[in-house]
Amino acid sequence: MKLPTIFIALLLIGDAGLVRADALVEGLVAAAVARTEVAVRYDGSYVAIPYPGGDVPDETGVCTDVVIRSYRAIGFDLQQAVHEDMLRDFDDYPSRAKWGLERPDPNIDHRRVPNLQAFFRRAGAEVPITDNASDYQPGDVVTWLLFGRLPHIGIVTDQTHPVSGEPLIAHNAGSGTRLDDLLFSHPVTGHYRYIPGGNTDGSN
Repeated sequence: MKLPTIFIALLLIGDAGLVRADALVEGLVAAAVARTEVAVRYDGSYVAIPYPGGDVPDETGVCTDVVIRSYRAIGFDLQQAVHEDMLRDFDDYPSRAKWGLERPDPNIDHRRVPNLQAFFRRAGAEVPITDNASDYQPGDVVTWLLFGRLPHIGIVTDQTHPVSGEPLIAHNAGSGTRLDDLLFSHPVTGHYRYIPGGNTDGSN
């Protein structure tokens, strides 16, 4: 049976999209792991930065900067994406209720965990939170609540802990960017799978 030309073309486009998505995920994970080789002093101070493409000094940063810099390494600017999305629907972000802000601020908005959670949720990137480590794929973004009060964020890598077998997380909780067996050490508050420019329905 001969397949219609248009069907073959759609199959090829689909395959190309999957290859691109896989390459982006691989790049994201590699960038996150590479961040662990950069000495960083934990500093969450408010800093005026350029827009778009702005960043705090490379030797400083917080947990969100691991995610921001890793996505930027594959060509996606969370600073710009979050700012533009907040301009579309500011009240769907927690900035007014949580920090009393009246308008988006591209210097800091993308560096706050609750705002990144809102962005990924609005992008359709949420995937279920489970207690099964195999459900957390390399490149997934995970958020936690540390010690019952501190929002935290990191990226699932393709490396695993030799004892637990769980994926190591690239993150910065105050001691610089590290790979840690963190996945189920604290309550998980969000699980996201975001592929820039691809499908953002929580699937690969």
